[in-house]
Amino acid sequence: MDYKVKDNILNSVYSDVLEIAQADFIEWEKLKNSTVLITGANGFIGSYLVFALLLRNDLYNDNISVYALVRNRASAEKKFDSLLLREDLTLIVQDVSSPIEAERADYIIHAASQASNIQFETDPVGTISANLTGTSSVLDFALKSKAKSTLVISSLKVYGQVYGSKGYLTEADEGYLDFTSYKNCYAMGKRASETLAASYIKEYGLNVKLCRPAYIYGASSLTDDRVWAQFIANVVKKENILLKSNGAANRSFCYVTDTASAMLCVLLSGENGFPYNIAYEKSNTTIRGFAKTACEAFPERNIMLSFQNSEDEAEPQILKTPLSTEPEILDSTRLKELGWKPIVTLKEGIKRAVKVLEEQNR
Repeated sequence: MDYKVKDNILNSVYSDVLEIAQADFIEWEKLKNSTVLITGANGFIGSYLVFALLLRNDLYNDNISVYALVRNRASAEKKFDSLLLREDLTLIVQDVSSPIEAERADYIIHAASQASNIQFETDPVGTISANLTGTSSVLDFALKSKAKSTLVISSLKVYGQVYGSKGYLTEADEGYLDFTSYKNCYAMGKRASETLAASYIKEYGLNVKLCRPAYIYGASSLTDDRVWAQFIANVVKKENILLKSNGAANRSFCYVTDTASAMLCVLLSGENGFPYNIAYEKSNTTIRGFAKTACEAFPERNIMLSFQNSEDEAEPQILKTPLSTEPEILDSTRLKELGWKPIVTLKEGIKRAVKVLEEQNR
C-alpha cells in the first residue's frame, strides 16, 4: 500500500506543502537521490520541511531519504501517523544534544530549538543547550557524514538592541544583549550557534549555511502562548481580541511555507557561513496591525479589537531618532538575490492558519 502525503495529512496542510514542493527557485536537482536529516522534525517548521521532501518523492520521484530527529516518539507518531510506514522516512528519537544516531546524511537542517517565552522562563538550560550542545552535535555529525551542506537555523533575536533610525535590520547589524540574563538564553544560544558554525567552517572546511527567520506564523496550536498564535486562536474560537498594551511593537512576520522554501533555498544555494534574513515585507506590521488584520480576515465573524487600558486605544505615535532602537524588521534583500520569492501576505497567511486549525479541530 502506498502512503502518499496527500492522503495522510489535512487538505489545508497539503495545499501549503504543495506550494513548497513546487517552488521553482529551489535547486531540487541537488536533493535527488540524497539523504536529508532534519532535527526538530516534529516542530512547526520541521514538520513542513519533512512533508515537502516526501511530497517531492511522490510527485517527482526525487528519491530523497528523510531522517526525522525528534525528542518525543508519541508526539511524532501522532504528527506523521501512517507516513512513518514509508521507506523514505526514518524516525530518530533522541535529544539533539546527544551524538546523533544515524549513519550519515548528505544534507542537514538543524531546526531543533525551543521558541516559546514560557520555555525560556521554565527551561532556560534546555533552551540554550539545544543551540549550544545541539548545534555542536549536529556539526560533528555533518563532519562525520561529509555532508554537502548543513543549515543552522538562527533567529532575528541575535541582533539584540540595535540603535539607529533606518527602520530595519540587515545581516551586518549587531546590537546589545545582556549575556548575564537567563532571559537571553535563546538569543545568546543562537548567537553561539552562529559562532560555532563559523568555527567549524574555519577549522574543518565544513559547508554550513545560516538563516535568521523573522517571526514565523501559521497554524501552530490553540494553546501556543506566542501573541500572534493567540490572535489566530481568537479567530478560530470566534472571540474578540483583547490587547493588553498599545501593540506598537513593530515586527517582521513570515508565513511558514515562505519560511520553509527560504530555508531550502539557503541550504542549497546560500553562501557558506553567511547569514540570510528571512522576512516578507508585505507582512511587516505591529502587534496591533497583526491583531487588526486577524479581525479583517474574517469580516463575517464580527471579531472586534479592544484594549485592556483605554489610554492604549489611540494609534501610537513613534518618533525615530538615532537614539531609538531599530524595530524587529528584517531586510531580506540578500535572500531575494538567491531567487527566493515569497508569496503569502499577512491576511492570506492568517486565513490559511485558521483553515488548518479548524480542519484539525473538527
